[in-house]
Amino acid sequence: MKLSGVTRISLRTVALAYILMLLVLPLALILWRSFEHGIGQFYDWISTPAAISAFNISMIIVLIVVPLNVIFGIITATALVRGNFPGRSLLQGVVDLPFAVSPVVVGVSLILLWGAGGWFGDVENLGFRVIFGLPGMVIATLFVTLPYVVREVEPVLHEIGDDQEQAATTLGASRRQTFWRITLPAIRWGLTYGIVLTVARALGEFGAVLMVSTGLPGGGETLTLLVHARYMNDRNIFGAYCAATLLMGMALVTLLLMTLLERKRGKAQ
Repeated sequence: MKLSGVTRISLRTVALAYILMLLVLPLALILWRSFEHGIGQFYDWISTPAAISAFNISMIIVLIVVPLNVIFGIITATALVRGNFPGRSLLQGVVDLPFAVSPVVVGVSLILLWGAGGWFGDVENLGFRVIFGLPGMVIATLFVTLPYVVREVEPVLHEIGDDQEQAATTLGASRRQTFWRITLPAIRWGLTYGIVLTVARALGEFGAVLMVSTGLPGGGETLTLLVHARYMNDRNIFGAYCAATLLMGMALVTLLLMTLLERKRGKAQ
């Protein structure tokens, strides 16, 4: 169906207005509120001990979550594409479970499992604290970021098939050699894109981490929790906007990487 010129212009205007209201104006407001007292004041609020600690905790979580998700994602995607085993459909559903379950429900479930009186709550008697500590925050983030590497690598494995892998095996290559020299180079763009998505999701997670953290400055907050604490608890509006701008800057860098990788992947294909 061919649209008239007026219809096309109207649709574009509606789309631009929608983006302007939902994205551009809120971001512009955050930037304006963050820098209204000058760059010096902005820097002071993102360099406080609480902000530095929140940044460090966020980066530690990312550095732990991403490698674990890469290992699990590659193994799971390979099993789903190359394997034919009982429970395959169930595994497909489990991988997509974080898309359907509220992060707050995830946090409550972790408390029931690892908290005092939970199934695995006795680990605290051994001096290993999960809930209201860094391990709980890592586990919560692991769950919500579970699908991204799997769902980015899986279609690539479908597309490339297994002809080259079988040929390498026929020529005497071991499974390790086949993976490093054949499979990994073939899935590198899908894997990298999945990693970027995992980083973005891990940085922005709030609900699940909120439930299993102490929420206290100096080790119990991520950047998202710091924004919440400053805005809702301390009524420090300016400090909350500054922390939000720092988090937004990290998100924009991640978005830029996603765009560049998508272009490179398109050229490579």
